[in-house]
Amino acid sequence: MQTATAQAQNVQLKAEGQVRVNKRLSDLGMCSRREGDAWIENGWVLVNGEVATMGQLVSVTDKIEIQRAAQEQQAQQVTILLNKPMGYVSGQAEDGHEPAVVLINPPNHWREDRSKTRFNFSQLKGLAPCGRLDIDSVGLLVLTQDGRIAKHIIGEDSEVDKEYLVRVVYGSVEKDVERHFPEDKLALLRHGLSLDGQALLPAEVDWQNPEQLRFVLREGKKRQIRRMCEAVGLHVVGLKRIRIGKVTLGNLPVGQWRYLGANEGF
Repeated sequence: MQTATAQAQNVQLKAEGQVRVNKRLSDLGMCSRREGDAWIENGWVLVNGEVATMGQLVSVTDKIEIQRAAQEQQAQQVTILLNKPMGYVSGQAEDGHEPAVVLINPPNHWREDRSKTRFNFSQLKGLAPCGRLDIDSVGLLVLTQDGRIAKHIIGEDSEVDKEYLVRVVYGSVEKDVERHFPEDKLALLRHGLSLDGQALLPAEVDWQNPEQLRFVLREGKKRQIRRMCEAVGLHVVGLKRIRIGKVTLGNLPVGQWRYLGANEGF
């Protein structure tokens, strides 16, 4: 346990612009904070030529290096694109429903995947979803071992947008919903709604066809689209994510997966 003197010194150092080395690694885009901690534990991080210690504070002028072992481990990390079916949760198992990661196995690997990466079960270790996709929603789900990609997609400063196709009904209106839905409410979907006491960022919302809306969002609150629609009197009967950043779902069949290609990026 730190003494009062040590705690006071840490406060002073942070006040002078220093941060923990794992955060510095993350800020530099080298890895996630969690991955940085693992590297530090393995002795793979150097600060000014010296092996870093857990919780060590550094400044922007300190020279941060990582050992070849960390680079090699990171090069082996995979990112997987899954066309999630209904009935699976995107994260941890809950209420008896299986997590989408159980679908990542050889039989479900898309035969048209052009990646040269070959599947092995070590790729499931630390494989985590980048963002939510509700149990009743389908479409593109990204799972990655690479903390850099996770931060890029769902980090606090992320500007990666996500595109969805959303089938809706308006009260008793199931056909030609576009014609019956007021323009002022469509404008509210684009900008003006709040959830959980916070104003939502502007969104792109347009009619894809008379019963289906196209949403493009730059944030991902829990059940955001469904709650936005409820706020203006719409009921969502189908929701599919078709794009995250520059990566599209394409022809990937439901329930199947492929690797992120070497020439692809979000």
